Amino acid sequence: MASRLSFSNRAGWLMALPGFGLIALFVILPFVLAFVLSFTNQRLVSPNPTEWVGLSNYQSLLGLGVLHLEPERDEAGQVVTDENGAPEYPRLRSYTRNNPDYPHLQGKSEWFSFDWGNGRTYVLASDVVFMKAIVNTLIFVAVVAPVQAGLALVLALLINQRLRGINIFRTVYFMPVVVSIVVVSLLWRFIYAEDGLLNNLLSGLTFGAFDGPDWLGNPRTALGAIIGMSIWQAVGFHMVIWLSGLQTISPTLYEAGAIEGASRWQTFRYITWPGLRNTAVLILIVITMQAFALFAQIDVMTKGGPLDSTQTIVFQAVQRGYGKQDISSGATISVFLFVLVLSISLLQRWLTRERR
Repeated sequence: MASRLSFSNRAGWLMALPGFGLIALFVILPFVLAFVLSFTNQRLVSPNPTEWVGLSNYQSLLGLGVLHLEPERDEAGQVVTDENGAPEYPRLRSYTRNNPDYPHLQGKSEWFSFDWGNGRTYVLASDVVFMKAIVNTLIFVAVVAPVQAGLALVLALLINQRLRGINIFRTVYFMPVVVSIVVVSLLWRFIYAEDGLLNNLLSGLTFGAFDGPDWLGNPRTALGAIIGMSIWQAVGFHMVIWLSGLQTISPTLYEAGAIEGASRWQTFRYITWPGLRNTAVLILIVITMQAFALFAQIDVMTKGGPLDSTQTIVFQAVQRGYGKQDISSGATISVFLFVLVLSISLLQRWLTRERR
């Protein structure tokens, strides 16, 4: 085996060597450096020497705590309520700051809370902004991956026909992909403005009854607006992948289905979809990785706001690593993102494996 690899395939290995070298230089080496720097206090510009801090960067980013508090009671034992009738609870800071009974909660802030039993349970985090970034990123991936893949499949099925002028539709659907994402984000920022095209269109369709909000300035709509734009921008790319998969399915299978009297749904279920299995796995993994890399739209359209409603993991890594010159924090976030994406990709691959 060694002689075959050394002599018979020498030309192939020599041709692949530049590619391996570039991958090692620009992918493997930066990741190794990021992994090492995540255990230090390295800053971009600092007069202090770099020190080894172990897992403290991961603890400051991912540290969580839970605290359950009972409502305050008066001297008669009755629950104290505010002017709206809601029970009042002790100040959270008195439990999280300099309290020897709760050392694991010191330095943590409230992330969210919910009523449980006769009291309220608080979930605290060492870095609330980063936790919001994780949740926002997971929401983005959970919505974009299935919706974008499904919409791309529908478009591919529509244009996978021998009709006059069908190439025009293929070009139109694919056009947003070749436009710079920065340009697309700037365009949609004007569309989403309070006096922008979207609100004017909706107001015209409802004869003035709809008073549209500032889509990117409202915490309840900002992330959804970015999700909608992102689906529109990249759907053409995945449509082309679906289309290539559709064209690999043998026409004789469709002919056999037509002879057997199969309906359109039966044709899709028993011929088209099984033939697209490998394509579906590829698209699902590609969309997931692209969705986790969400950055340009956030940087151009919202800068992570309003009220941290559009913070994402990659945006946090760039903002801390370069904006705040905290290289160790940015490296820690990058390593966390790598592990998260790798775990989800392996899970997707296992769920979509062939079962005999």
